[in-house]
Amino acid sequence: MAAREAEAEPAPGTRGRITITEIARRAGVSVPTVSRVVNGRSDVSPQTRARVEDLLRQHGHRKRVAASGTRAALLDLVFNDLDSPWAVEIIRGVEEVAHTAGVGTVVSALHGRSGDARDWMRNLRARASDGVVLVTSALEPVLHEELRALGVPLVVVDPAGSPAIDAPTVGAANWSGGLAATGHLLSLGHRRIGLIAGPPRLLCSRARSDGYRAALEGAGLAVDETLVVPGDFRPESGFAGCNALLDLPEPPTAVFAASDQMALGAIEALRRRGLRVPEDMSVVGFDDLPEVRWSAPPLTTVRQPLAEMGKLAARTVLRLTRGEQPDSPRVELGTELVVRASTAPPARHG
Repeated sequence: MAAREAEAEPAPGTRGRITITEIARRAGVSVPTVSRVVNGRSDVSPQTRARVEDLLRQHGHRKRVAASGTRAALLDLVFNDLDSPWAVEIIRGVEEVAHTAGVGTVVSALHGRSGDARDWMRNLRARASDGVVLVTSALEPVLHEELRALGVPLVVVDPAGSPAIDAPTVGAANWSGGLAATGHLLSLGHRRIGLIAGPPRLLCSRARSDGYRAALEGAGLAVDETLVVPGDFRPESGFAGCNALLDLPEPPTAVFAASDQMALGAIEALRRRGLRVPEDMSVVGFDDLPEVRWSAPPLTTVRQPLAEMGKLAARTVLRLTRGEQPDSPRVELGTELVVRASTAPPARHG
């Protein structure tokens, strides 16, 4: 395997450290089989289990015992980054379900770096986690192969596209959310509506942008590409994107930012130019993070059920650890427009 093999902790009086791969070689079985024995899973023959457990005892590997024979004892929750309130909401949902089930949660961030991903994979093997909730698309193909080989149940939250590994996914209705956000602005009378889009590599970003375009086209309006500016879901890109829109010869009267953080950045750009929200420009976000109800003004946004997505992902991976299959391999939870004070009809001039 590409990453270094985990080493077992020696117990007093044992023969010292040995890798899981060496245990597998001596037992004449695969690494995933050893992982299943360490994990306490039932899908191993009694003879094989006895042989592997004997080697584990000889070499001081402390086999972790699950809270019960049918329930996972430890879940890995993996993000690309943890610097967003969005991640906190996912963690809150996963942890609530895991805590209720008596299951521990290990949270990791990979930061898009292959070295961090390989370190995480090595640690995953060492602690023999029972399941993984993956909220990142940053894994290299070789690490996807390692995950598959380990046989650890996996659920992907908000996949960037078609998952590179065969696993259930949990997402949100991003297209209908983008449609609702733009439709709300249209219903107020706005016709020049800007879009601060998310990263185009992400499926959720493309879906929100497509919803924006569909709403305009449904209203009989051509999409003006000069009103579409790039962003990366962070406040700084919302600030820059709004400034770019304000610098147009004919700025929009409203902006749909494809994340709440970008919407907050846009509001700050307007404030620094002496412009008021919503009197001079309406702003809509996407996520409904807890802080946006306290922004100035409180933000109209599309509620993405982030905590619920985390809960469903955790429930699904726990079902997989019990050998049960999910009701559907792909679940999209509904989104909902939440109207607050950051939107109003366009100002009348002249």
